[in-house]
Amino acid sequence: MGPSQIPPLTYKVVAECSVSKARAGLMTLRHSEVSTPVFMPVGTQGTLKGILPDQLIELNCQILLGNTYHLGLRPGIETLKKAGGLHKFMGWPRAILTDSGGFQMVSLLQLAEIDEHGVNFRSPFDNSQCMLTPEHSIQIQNAIGADIMMQLDDVVKTTTTGPRVEEAMERTIRWVDRCIEAHARDDDQSLFPIVQGGLDVPLRQRCVSALMERQVRGFAVGGLSGGESKHDFWRMVDVCTGYLPKDKPRYLMGVGFAADLVVCVALGIDMFDCVFPTRTARFGCALVDSGQLNLKQPKYKVDMEPIDKDCECSTCKRYTRSYLHHIATNESVSCSLLSIHNVAYQLRLMRGMREAIQRDEFPQFVADFMARHFKAEPVPAWIREALSAVNIQLPADPERTDDQEQKPKTEKRRETADVAEEQVASS
Repeated sequence: MGPSQIPPLTYKVVAECSVSKARAGLMTLRHSEVSTPVFMPVGTQGTLKGILPDQLIELNCQILLGNTYHLGLRPGIETLKKAGGLHKFMGWPRAILTDSGGFQMVSLLQLAEIDEHGVNFRSPFDNSQCMLTPEHSIQIQNAIGADIMMQLDDVVKTTTTGPRVEEAMERTIRWVDRCIEAHARDDDQSLFPIVQGGLDVPLRQRCVSALMERQVRGFAVGGLSGGESKHDFWRMVDVCTGYLPKDKPRYLMGVGFAADLVVCVALGIDMFDCVFPTRTARFGCALVDSGQLNLKQPKYKVDMEPIDKDCECSTCKRYTRSYLHHIATNESVSCSLLSIHNVAYQLRLMRGMREAIQRDEFPQFVADFMARHFKAEPVPAWIREALSAVNIQLPADPERTDDQEQKPKTEKRRETADVAEEQVASS
């Protein structure tokens, strides 16, 4: 079989958890093999802020994400075509997945008008009008040359209720057919449809059923992690993975918090993306199993330990928390050093889950992780419920005295609140 006859995406489940829905797989794409479950760092405009492609390769990142809406505006289709696609343009030899631009319907709603034809945006750069249709979204993604492309979907805020949710779900199904018809490079690029339906179980089921009738190589789950309760979040993920086929990869869009990743792998998700690791780095925060270290805090001024003594990234090998405190948010290099660590943390977490699944020790991995992640506070009820739904029972939280735990718990919540407040204020 010649190269052109080999499908641009093949997926094989190599191990399954005997208890939960977690599975480890191997996805073979035109530019690289990707081991799943996988976290994809986000390079919205063809670059990860603060990290070079060579540094990503050193971290063994196998796939990253770009954004169709932003790349379509800058540098634009003609430049991407002249460059030979995004891989050559940005100097990245491994796999790329592109979002379709549908999420901007929510994030840039004040700039967008939506109808059956598509989405009419005002550019945030020069206020010019830009019509993004399913056909145009695919045209941009064909020019980008991403290994995996997303259909343009009709996205509504997760907390939306009423007839608009069903309208968006039905339109998403109609639009996937337009995307498939417009797709000009099916020999090189794979198109994923996106499951919509809000927080309505029957709508999610209807959408999955309709999308499975299309000849596609994988599926995305969209419209979550946007403000809904965590109880609703995990139930929708569980519903979707319960109906999606087992022989194709499942991608949960926009999810990147460590505890969420662990829970959703247990629920049967294979692929994730989120701006969180690099965004939180720009606010001086480093990811560790217990959550985040806000390195701007005075307590790190004379802390000569690395961020994480078990981390093999170049930042942890060379720099102390004290030094990172010294430069955090004041020097541009701090963004780079913390981004390298945070991406390394996400990739190491995924590798740990893959290896645990292959050893059939995933439930123990989950229990150990949750014990570290929630060392200073109880495991949230939604996590216990979600894991219980796939037969993983966490041990009871240890008893803690007020003297032992109240102070760290309060400090941790204050630190998290400070970081969240800064990030929201800057967005």
